[in-house]
Amino acid sequence: MIPAETEKPLSAPLDVGFDYTRSVGPVLGRFVNALRERRIVGVRGSDGRVHVPPVEYDPVTAAALSEFVEVADEGTVVSWSWVAEPLEAQPVQRPFAWALIRLDGADTALLHAVDAGSPAAMRTGMRVRVRWADEPVGHIRDLAYFVPVDDPPGDPAPTPEPPPVAKREEGAPVDTIVTPIHLSYRHSVSPEESRYLRGLAEGRVLGQRCPACGKVYLPPRGACPTDGVPTEEEVELPDTGVVTTFCIVNVPFLGQRIKPPYVTAYVLLDGADIPFLHLVLGCEASEVRMGMRVRASWKPREEWSTTLENIAHFEPTGEPDAPYETYAHHL
Repeated sequence: MIPAETEKPLSAPLDVGFDYTRSVGPVLGRFVNALRERRIVGVRGSDGRVHVPPVEYDPVTAAALSEFVEVADEGTVVSWSWVAEPLEAQPVQRPFAWALIRLDGADTALLHAVDAGSPAAMRTGMRVRVRWADEPVGHIRDLAYFVPVDDPPGDPAPTPEPPPVAKREEGAPVDTIVTPIHLSYRHSVSPEESRYLRGLAEGRVLGQRCPACGKVYLPPRGACPTDGVPTEEEVELPDTGVVTTFCIVNVPFLGQRIKPPYVTAYVLLDGADIPFLHLVLGCEASEVRMGMRVRASWKPREEWSTTLENIAHFEPTGEPDAPYETYAHHL
């Protein structure tokens, strides 16, 4: 049984990031290439409204749109929200407002940052204008941010760091843009998962059993999703198991640590009822198969912490394959 008094649940910062790459097409392409020239264009719909940024298809008729309209780089704040503590890579690195701004000549609002100095200076209906990036590249961040219309012109805003990437041949129109996407937050796990992670730091694999159906969950869950009752019985599992399903990775990608081809597989540990995803190495990728018996290959003890990464990978044990019916209900 799990002790009545448990340690404080574990938490840690979690950073997720990737470069979002997309082709812009004829409509957004017209928009970003105009930004590179410090111009803003929208597109007119069937009802006469001008959409900024331009949309590819009419919201009313769903027909493709192609009548482009140049609008002003000044406009009116429709609504706003103050950001007291800017995050890294946001358009302004001091307190600012996110605002919906309807540019002169447009009928829809554009979401962007307003550098107003203080929340007292912000108001719905205020007039603002664009502060352009000093080196436009053909990206929404060419609009560095907006400022109150009566602010002095000042110097062009510095290009944000890291700068967005616009792919094109020298002198050719921008046809592809790359935008870095990053999410940083603190992830906290449940008391049950905390015990599981602390167990891994000791070289132990801990699951929990449902008292109603008898299923053993790994990683543990506070309640059985089938029966809705607390999973109160802790179960220590071996580090051996069977491959249920798997994928051979042949395509390289940014940040890849292992040279393809290699295998990621769902491994069902002996005594568990839920498989989990991990690497299978120690043999040719073509030799991995459903039913293969595998054992955890642990990193050196001095590298252990509260993470499943303590297990570097799984590798074949050399035992006969498990019969299909023993894992058929865990695929």
